[in-house]
Amino acid sequence: MTVSELAKELPDWTREYKPFWSWQPSRSLLSSIRAYQHHDGSKSTLAVIFKKAAVLRHRFWSVITGADIPVNAQIGGGLLLPHPNGVVIHPEAKIGVNCLIFQQVTIGTAGTHNAPMIGDHVDIGAGAKVLGNVHIGHHAKIGANAVVLIDVPPSKTAVGIPAKVV
Repeated sequence: MTVSELAKELPDWTREYKPFWSWQPSRSLLSSIRAYQHHDGSKSTLAVIFKKAAVLRHRFWSVITGADIPVNAQIGGGLLLPHPNGVVIHPEAKIGVNCLIFQQVTIGTAGTHNAPMIGDHVDIGAGAKVLGNVHIGHHAKIGANAVVLIDVPPSKTAVGIPAKVV
């Protein structure tokens, strides 16, 4: 694997970075999720306190942003949520590194227990729905308001209701 290929798989943590006192609700929400997951495995008293504090922060920022992203969501690093209002992510969904998710996006199940798997560097347009046991390939794009019920190959674009690969 070359250095440039490896760099594509590494998360860009600057996309989630937030200065301590700045008002950036989406990054604060992601920060609370990361803090919870960081302390989740530890049984020490201090870790339990930090974990509970992270849950309280998460609840606050969930209300402020209007997003429904569980603290145990499987999200790769470098997620960018420019407008997190109305974003819903199923707890079993897997999201790759350096993805971009706009407002009103739903990533969830379609009556089954299988959740979507989103690859690395995927852009999901506003209002899109990715439902069921689908796999979205690396570097794919999902158009605004698309309803994705099929797999999307890497580096392809899916648009429409129901979505078709173009």
